Amino acid sequence: MTINPNLTAAEYTHTVIRPSEIDPYLDGDRDFIDDCAIRAELETPAAPGAGRVRDIIAKSLAMQTLSLAETAVLLRVDDPDLLAEMNAAALRVKKFVYDNRIVTFAPLYLSSLCVNNCLYCGFRQENKYEVRRRLTLAEIRRETEVLAGNIGHKRLIAVFGEHPASSTEYIAESLRTIYSVEAPTRCGVGAIRRVNVNAAPLPVEDLKILHEVGIGTFQVFQETYQRDLYAKIHPGNTVKSNYRWRLYCMHRAMEAGVDDVGIGALFGLGDWRFEVLGLVAHARELEAKFNVGPHTISFPRLEPACNAPLASGAGSGVSDADFLKLVTVLRLAVPYTGMIVTARESREIRNECVSRGCTQGDCDSRIGVGAYQEAGSEQEAAKQQFLLGDTRSLEEMVIDLAKKGIITSFCTAAYRCGRTGGCIMDLLKTGREGQFCKVNAVLTFREWLDDFASPETLEICRPVLEAEIAAIRDDFKPSFFKEFIAYYRRLENGERDLYF
Repeated sequence: MTINPNLTAAEYTHTVIRPSEIDPYLDGDRDFIDDCAIRAELETPAAPGAGRVRDIIAKSLAMQTLSLAETAVLLRVDDPDLLAEMNAAALRVKKFVYDNRIVTFAPLYLSSLCVNNCLYCGFRQENKYEVRRRLTLAEIRRETEVLAGNIGHKRLIAVFGEHPASSTEYIAESLRTIYSVEAPTRCGVGAIRRVNVNAAPLPVEDLKILHEVGIGTFQVFQETYQRDLYAKIHPGNTVKSNYRWRLYCMHRAMEAGVDDVGIGALFGLGDWRFEVLGLVAHARELEAKFNVGPHTISFPRLEPACNAPLASGAGSGVSDADFLKLVTVLRLAVPYTGMIVTARESREIRNECVSRGCTQGDCDSRIGVGAYQEAGSEQEAAKQQFLLGDTRSLEEMVIDLAKKGIITSFCTAAYRCGRTGGCIMDLLKTGREGQFCKVNAVLTFREWLDDFASPETLEICRPVLEAEIAAIRDDFKPSFFKEFIAYYRRLENGERDLYF
């Protein structure tokens, strides 16, 4: 869909939203978020019995998505011993599905232009203090060169504000540019192999264009599933004020062939327990309609943002204890999904999230438009959507994980081998994808260490690398281990991008 970049916000809203791409998914005049049913689950005051909680944990360990009622039971648990059992089970689920690794990525902000006026966001249209910018293709290339050649990232999340100038054509050209970059490294050539996209909800025809370009996971967060709150914080006469256009974006993505989708909510806007049940309802809806649940769930927490009325008391709506609890509950409720904890959180909170089953996190993150190629690393509120809590470099995160016996994975093999959508859902639920994850994590980790790690980092990481190789030797057939070692030696000799 070609859009005039000079449209007003109101004109743009009427151009973009298509009721014909909402109505077919409705049940009569109802959508899949039942506010009354969710609030009824949350109003049950009684603490659950231990037997009931353990039965629900067993269902999670069997890789079955929990119902809203079962998830609500876990939200009511306050007994320390039961909470400890839930945390341990969450980590067991994660290791079964995704093995002993954490996937890393970097956010790449390409535009801060926006027609919306969300009260918690520094990019909102009425924020006159925000320094607006949209990267040219040449600037996108330079940003990618830094990310792939200097830092060593293999996957990105490209972030676009909602604006006529950030059209589908611009997004597609941006992705083509990122994928085309080859940047020299110490021992080889660096490249971005997977570009996920966080952008506005799009019509089916536009999503088909992005699918053809090679989009990774398509992320759209509902922000809040609480309908009345949604209306208050997303002023009318904007695209984002239409609750259902956003709610059914993933349905349209599936219809367009984009079968890896990421959902999320912004915690701190309202009752965090409602958002947990909203996310679970969303996952169950996608499973019911398409037999494919969300590839990832994100749970960003409200952080300070320039001239954003709702962000002045950032994070106050969800305590650290409640945040860690919701991470555990989501891991148990949707056991197959990838779980992303972002650099909004502090180093300490992110480390704790890893022990509760998170699988992905960004690092070396700069969220100003054009910030990777600019000198210095200080955060500038007027150039960012919000402020970060964790500013660790990629190498620092690699070291921190290695000290915990966890391998950092740069793998993008599943997507390029066609293990997406329903295919990867089946592999995840049976634990078979975890086997691919283990092997490809070792190969990509070896590649990154050779290209980017200091001698000190290499020594710190050597034990976890050797432990993972030993596990592959013990857990796989000798014939496969022989093939794996042959790949490993080829990487040591300078070949790149080998995977299973």
